[in-house]
Order: sequence, then C-alpha cells, then structure tokens
Amino acid sequence: MPDPIFQTNVTLAPYTTYKIGGPADYFFVAKNTKELVEAVAYARKNKLPYFILGTGANILFGDKGFRGLVIKNETNKIILNGNKITADSGVVIESIINFTYKNNLSGFEHFAGIPSTIGGALWQNLHFLSPDRKETIFIDSILESAEILDEKNNIIVVDKNFFKFGYDYSILHDRNLIVTKATFNLVRKDKDLIKKQIEENLKWRKEKHPPLEKYPSCGSVFKKAGEVAAGKMIDGVGLKGYQIGGAQISEKHTNFIVNKGNAKASDVVSLINLVKEKVKKETGYSLETEVGFVGEF
Repeated sequence: MPDPIFQTNVTLAPYTTYKIGGPADYFFVAKNTKELVEAVAYARKNKLPYFILGTGANILFGDKGFRGLVIKNETNKIILNGNKITADSGVVIESIINFTYKNNLSGFEHFAGIPSTIGGALWQNLHFLSPDRKETIFIDSILESAEILDEKNNIIVVDKNFFKFGYDYSILHDRNLIVTKATFNLVRKDKDLIKKQIEENLKWRKEKHPPLEKYPSCGSVFKKAGEVAAGKMIDGVGLKGYQIGGAQISEKHTNFIVNKGNAKASDVVSLINLVKEKVKKETGYSLETEVGFVGEF
C-alpha cells in the first residue's frame, strides 16, 4: 500500500465555519473510505498527530495552526436500502436531507441548517430543539449501527448503544475511534410534511442565529448552565455586542461569538475568558465551552 501524498503548510481558516486558523504542517483530503482509513493508519504508524476535519463547525483552530496532519473527510457515498440509508462519515447533513427528502424518508429534516458531517454528528450526538421548543431531537434516535476504525486499525461494526450517547457526548470523545460509515433507520412520510418541517427549522434558525455567510462563527460557544441558557446570562451581564479585535459577541444571539472579518483565535479566546469571568462574578455560574479548541494558540 503506497503512503498517502500530503499537502504541506496549508492554512486552515478557509476550511472552517469560523474562517479562523493558522497552517497545518500536513493536509490531506480523503475522497473515499479507503483513503480515510489509509491516512489515519499512516499517521498512527508514524506517530504523527492527526485531526479529522468535517465541515469545520463547532471548532476553533489556533492562530499557530496544527503540528501534524489534518485529514479533511470528504467521503460522500449514500446507499439506500428500503427505509434505511448507509452514509459515509464525510457526508454533510444537508446532502442527507436532500437525499432522504427525495426518497420520502423522514428523520433528518429536524437537523436542517446545521453544518455538520455524519461523523461530526455522531461525535456530539447532534441535536436540535424543535421550533415549538417542546422537544429536543437527537441523532441517536434514528441511528441503527456504524462502521468504525478502532485503535488497532481494525474495521468493526457497532450498534448505537456502543456510543453511550449523552447531551453533546459520545464515546468518541474518550476513545481514539474513527467513524467511517453509519446506518440510519428512517420512516416513510409525505414529502410535503418533510418539506414543511425543513422550512420551519430553517426559518427559526434564520430568525434566531447570526447568518454564517455574513458573520462566520462556530455556532453556540457555551453549554447551558443547568436549565439557564448561556445567552441569557451573557446578555444579562451586559456583554451583547462587546468586541475584542475582530471578534464580537453577537448582537443577535449572545451565545455566538462572530468573526467580523479579521478575527484571530486569540480574539475569540479573550472574549470567552471575559464572558466566563463576568458571568461567574455577577451570577455565580461557571460557564463551560462546547466549542473544540484544536492546534496551537
């Protein structure tokens, strides 16, 4: 098996929703599962630090970049089998929604507008609070099984219980495992009803969240503090619109820190620290981040 050919010194900012991040020493785009597995196996064999990159949402790369190999997962095969679909881990949620909508299959429309791959969705147990605010829908509710590259580079098939899903959690946080494919069990539904749900979710997100195309961000920065929304706390301590460098606490949704055009990772980190300190001092709550910090800061 020939070694994968890597690009060198590749700036990571364009590959993230934040549009922030320095250079990776090595960079590789995996177009299929074979290439993904080979790149991971090579990195492990050569003790080269590596990071699997999907849509680049929910993460912040450091200004100094990543000392090692960033593998951009662009595996993209979707297979239909009755009411089930099997998708590569690099397939983006938007593509899955389009595919299932065309095939009158319901389950993925709840995640409309969320920039994630299947791999990223399983990593964090992707979820969305319905527009009526009554139900949180998790991706584990439709997952049946997954194909995984384990720590010894063996491909294994596991059921959904293997992941030990929780809120923003899966076993992938604690073990060196790579999802290569996942199978989902969906239900048949009228296309118009699926379309209506997609439109409702997209409308809600547009009303509540700063638009990514204009204000790049990583999504929500802080986890809930018990039952209290982080955004309400941040708003309550008067930090709405506060800016450091090119990073700003969004005026539309205060749990978003947006890139105003020239933000550095250090600007975002400074704002995060300011929020934590001010909220702790004025409310007693300790906010925790849900964004992943990757590389050198």
